[in-house]
Amino acid sequence: MPLHVEQFRYGHDNLGYLIFGNSEAMAVDGGAWQEILEFVSRHSLKLLYVSHTHRHHDHIEGSEQLLEKSGARLLGFHELQDGAVIALDGEPVHVYRTPGHSIDSICFHAGRYLLSGDTLFNGTIGNCFSGNLRAFYESIRRLMALPEDTVVFPGHDYVELAIAFARCLEPENRDLDAYMSRYDPDCVRSLLRDELKVNPYMRFNDPGIIEILKKRGFPVDSERERWQSLMEIEE
Repeated sequence: MPLHVEQFRYGHDNLGYLIFGNSEAMAVDGGAWQEILEFVSRHSLKLLYVSHTHRHHDHIEGSEQLLEKSGARLLGFHELQDGAVIALDGEPVHVYRTPGHSIDSICFHAGRYLLSGDTLFNGTIGNCFSGNLRAFYESIRRLMALPEDTVVFPGHDYVELAIAFARCLEPENRDLDAYMSRYDPDCVRSLLRDELKVNPYMRFNDPGIIEILKKRGFPVDSERERWQSLMEIEE
């Protein structure tokens, strides 16, 4: 049986998750710890693991309560090597290290579902707090190569702001309206194929984006130059 993902909103715009199968579960960014524990109990699940997409304070809150009340085991960054696999009811959850937003950024890939943390949002990407733009570029390129029907579950709901910026950059992009028509604040997600149509930070090879960058005087000769040029545009 394939794994499932349940989303939990907490704080102003944070999004945490439970990955689960028939009986086993893993919490990721568990700020909504009470709701997560209630869901686990209601569905007769055993919470095996607690982990994070990165260790910024808003993503690790709730972890102590989850660990204390469930007996789950913490899976920290040093244990989650790139390419590691976590098994839930015999089904794999793949670990991708995706440095850029932070040095310790991680994405979790279970079936069609990608928990992308603050690496990739719906319509935009995270700030490069690590300062390593090259690593961030490589991380985004890696996610772009996933199947186009991958469901992107982000670490925050920034959809309205992200699409407002994309509209300013590409006012003629007809895919933006369709993208917004599918936006559901009760379950924030998108398909990778739609990110490739609207997310400026995944469109650095699109001729329209290249022309916009040229008109603004940004370097466009190489793919990585175009990526860095996009990162320099003020949102």
